Formats: sequence, structure tokens, C-alpha cells
Amino acid sequence: MSTPAANPATPRHAAFVRVTHWITTVCFFALLITGGEIVISHPRFYWGETGNDLTTPLFKIPIPASRNLVPTGYGYTLPDANGWSRYLHFQAAWAVVLVGLLYAVWGLWTGHFRSNLFPAPGERTWNSFSRVIANHLRFKRPDESEASSYNVVQRATYLTVIFVLFPLVIWTGLALSPGFNSAFPAGVNLLGGRQSARTLHFFITILLVLFVIVHVAMIFLAGFTSRMRAMITGNINRGTMVPPKYWRLQK
Repeated sequence: MSTPAANPATPRHAAFVRVTHWITTVCFFALLITGGEIVISHPRFYWGETGNDLTTPLFKIPIPASRNLVPTGYGYTLPDANGWSRYLHFQAAWAVVLVGLLYAVWGLWTGHFRSNLFPAPGERTWNSFSRVIANHLRFKRPDESEASSYNVVQRATYLTVIFVLFPLVIWTGLALSPGFNSAFPAGVNLLGGRQSARTLHFFITILLVLFVIVHVAMIFLAGFTSRMRAMITGNINRGTMVPPKYWRLQK
């Protein structure tokens, strides 16, 4: 069952969604860049409460470090940008938390999650998921309803990112703070310790990066200009939502 098309006069994305989307996008890339700099200072990961240069790591990233005391096997160190990276990382993280809370309250207040993200009862079936996935694998042209609403796979993916991955990445990030550890030790112990939290934080970030890569790839396949216009201005032109090169592949 396809989701019915929305009223053409209704913006594809509400203004609040567009604003929070772009603020989150900017903050995410700030977190990604600064997080990479922080990892470079010690590209070794541990499990449990403690971990240091003398501890056997759970695994390590095969890159040079920016700290000369970290044993990486390389005979040189990278420039150390750990200081400003940590400050910007924390600032961007708090911005994401604030925007996320506003988005959650707004989404619950307006019914955005229920009407735009939660799959309709008739779509909560394996057949609905498999049909959408098969259509994408066959490069089949999306129907008109997908120009105005998300399909069931998109809805499930966005819900997972919003209600699972983002809360987890915030929780594991907070668990790295000594202040959070002192105030809420149970929040760190549940993760297995601060080093476990750091390792989980790294893997959740990888999942978020994979989501962004697929998300951007699908925007290009579905029509970069029209999709970007919809997320910037809220307006859509359904006649241009699917580019010719995309649906011509189904021949």
C-alpha cells in the first residue's frame, strides 16, 4: 500500500524541520571533523573502565597518532589539534542536544512523528519493506506519493537514526565526561565503563556516517536539485522529482 500523496499546497518539509535539519547537518560535520582529530590523538580503543598507552587495546586504527607517547608503530607523529577540536566538539554536541530536544518536543506536539515518520499500519509488513528495497535494486521509478512523503524504508531508517542512534551517540559521548561520570555513575557503568563508552561512541558514529553516505547518495539518485530545493525552501516540483537518468535504467 502506497502512502497517499500530500496536498500540493503543503510544503514538502515544515520550516521547523528544515531549520533543525540544516543546523544538525552543520553540527554533525563539525562533530565528525573534530571527533576525527580527537581520535588521532589516541587511535587505540579499549573495553572496560581504563585504557592507556601501556594497556593492550581491543583494537587500534592503523594511523599515526598526534601524541608521541602513543605506540602506533610509526616513527613520526601528526600535528596535534586536540585542544581546539575538543572545545568545538563539545560546543557542537551541546548544540545538537538542544536542537534535538526542540525537535522531539515539536515533533510530539505537532504529530510530526506520527504522521510523517511512523509507517502506516498497512505498511508495517515485511512485504512492504521488501517491495521498496526490490524497487530500488531494480532502479524502478518511485511513484508519485514518494515525492510528497517517505516510503516505509525511509521512515524506519529515520526513526532508527532519531530515536536510537542519536540518543546512543549522545549518551556514550556524555559518558566520556568525568563530570557526568561523577554525577551519574550508573549511566557509565551500564555501558561497561568509560573506555567501553568511547569504543561504542566510535562504532555508533560509523553507523551515522554510513547513514549520511546512503542518504546523500539517494538524494543524488532521486534528483539532487529538487530534493535540495524541498529541504531549503519547502517547495517541490513533482515533475522534476525523478531525473530522467534514474528511471531510464529500468528499461
